[in-house]
Amino acid sequence: VQLQESGGGLVQAGGSLKLSCTVSGLRFDDSAMAWFRQAPGKERELVACIDWKGSGTYYATYVRGRFTISRNNAKKLMSLQMNGLKSDDTAMYYCAASRVPFMSDEEADFDYWGQGTQVTVSS
Repeated sequence: VQLQESGGGLVQAGGSLKLSCTVSGLRFDDSAMAWFRQAPGKERELVACIDWKGSGTYYATYVRGRFTISRNNAKKLMSLQMNGLKSDDTAMYYCAASRVPFMSDEEADFDYWGQGTQVTVSS
C-alpha cells in the first residue's frame, strides 16, 4: 500500500492551497480516509476525515469552515482544499487510510500513512 501526498508549499496568511493524496495497493473505495498534521514540537492531530463514499465528513474545530475534504474513488484520490490559511496551520500534513469504511477521529484507526507534505504559512 502506498499513499503519496502532494500540493504543499509556502503561502501567505489568508491564502489557499490544495493538497492531494493518491493511493495504490488498497481497496480505496472500502476505506475511510483522513488528513492529519504535525507541527514542530507538537503531537500529530486530526485535520479532517471522510467516509468511504464521501458522503460523511468530519472537521477539527480549528479548520472547520476553512478546509474542505473530498475524494474521487474512481481516481483513488483524496484532496484537501485549504482556504484562509493562518500561521497556526503551518505543519507537515499526512494522508492516512483506514481498513474500514467508517470515519474515525482516532489516529490508531488509520493503518496506512503517507510521507507527508509540508505546508508553511507566512504571516
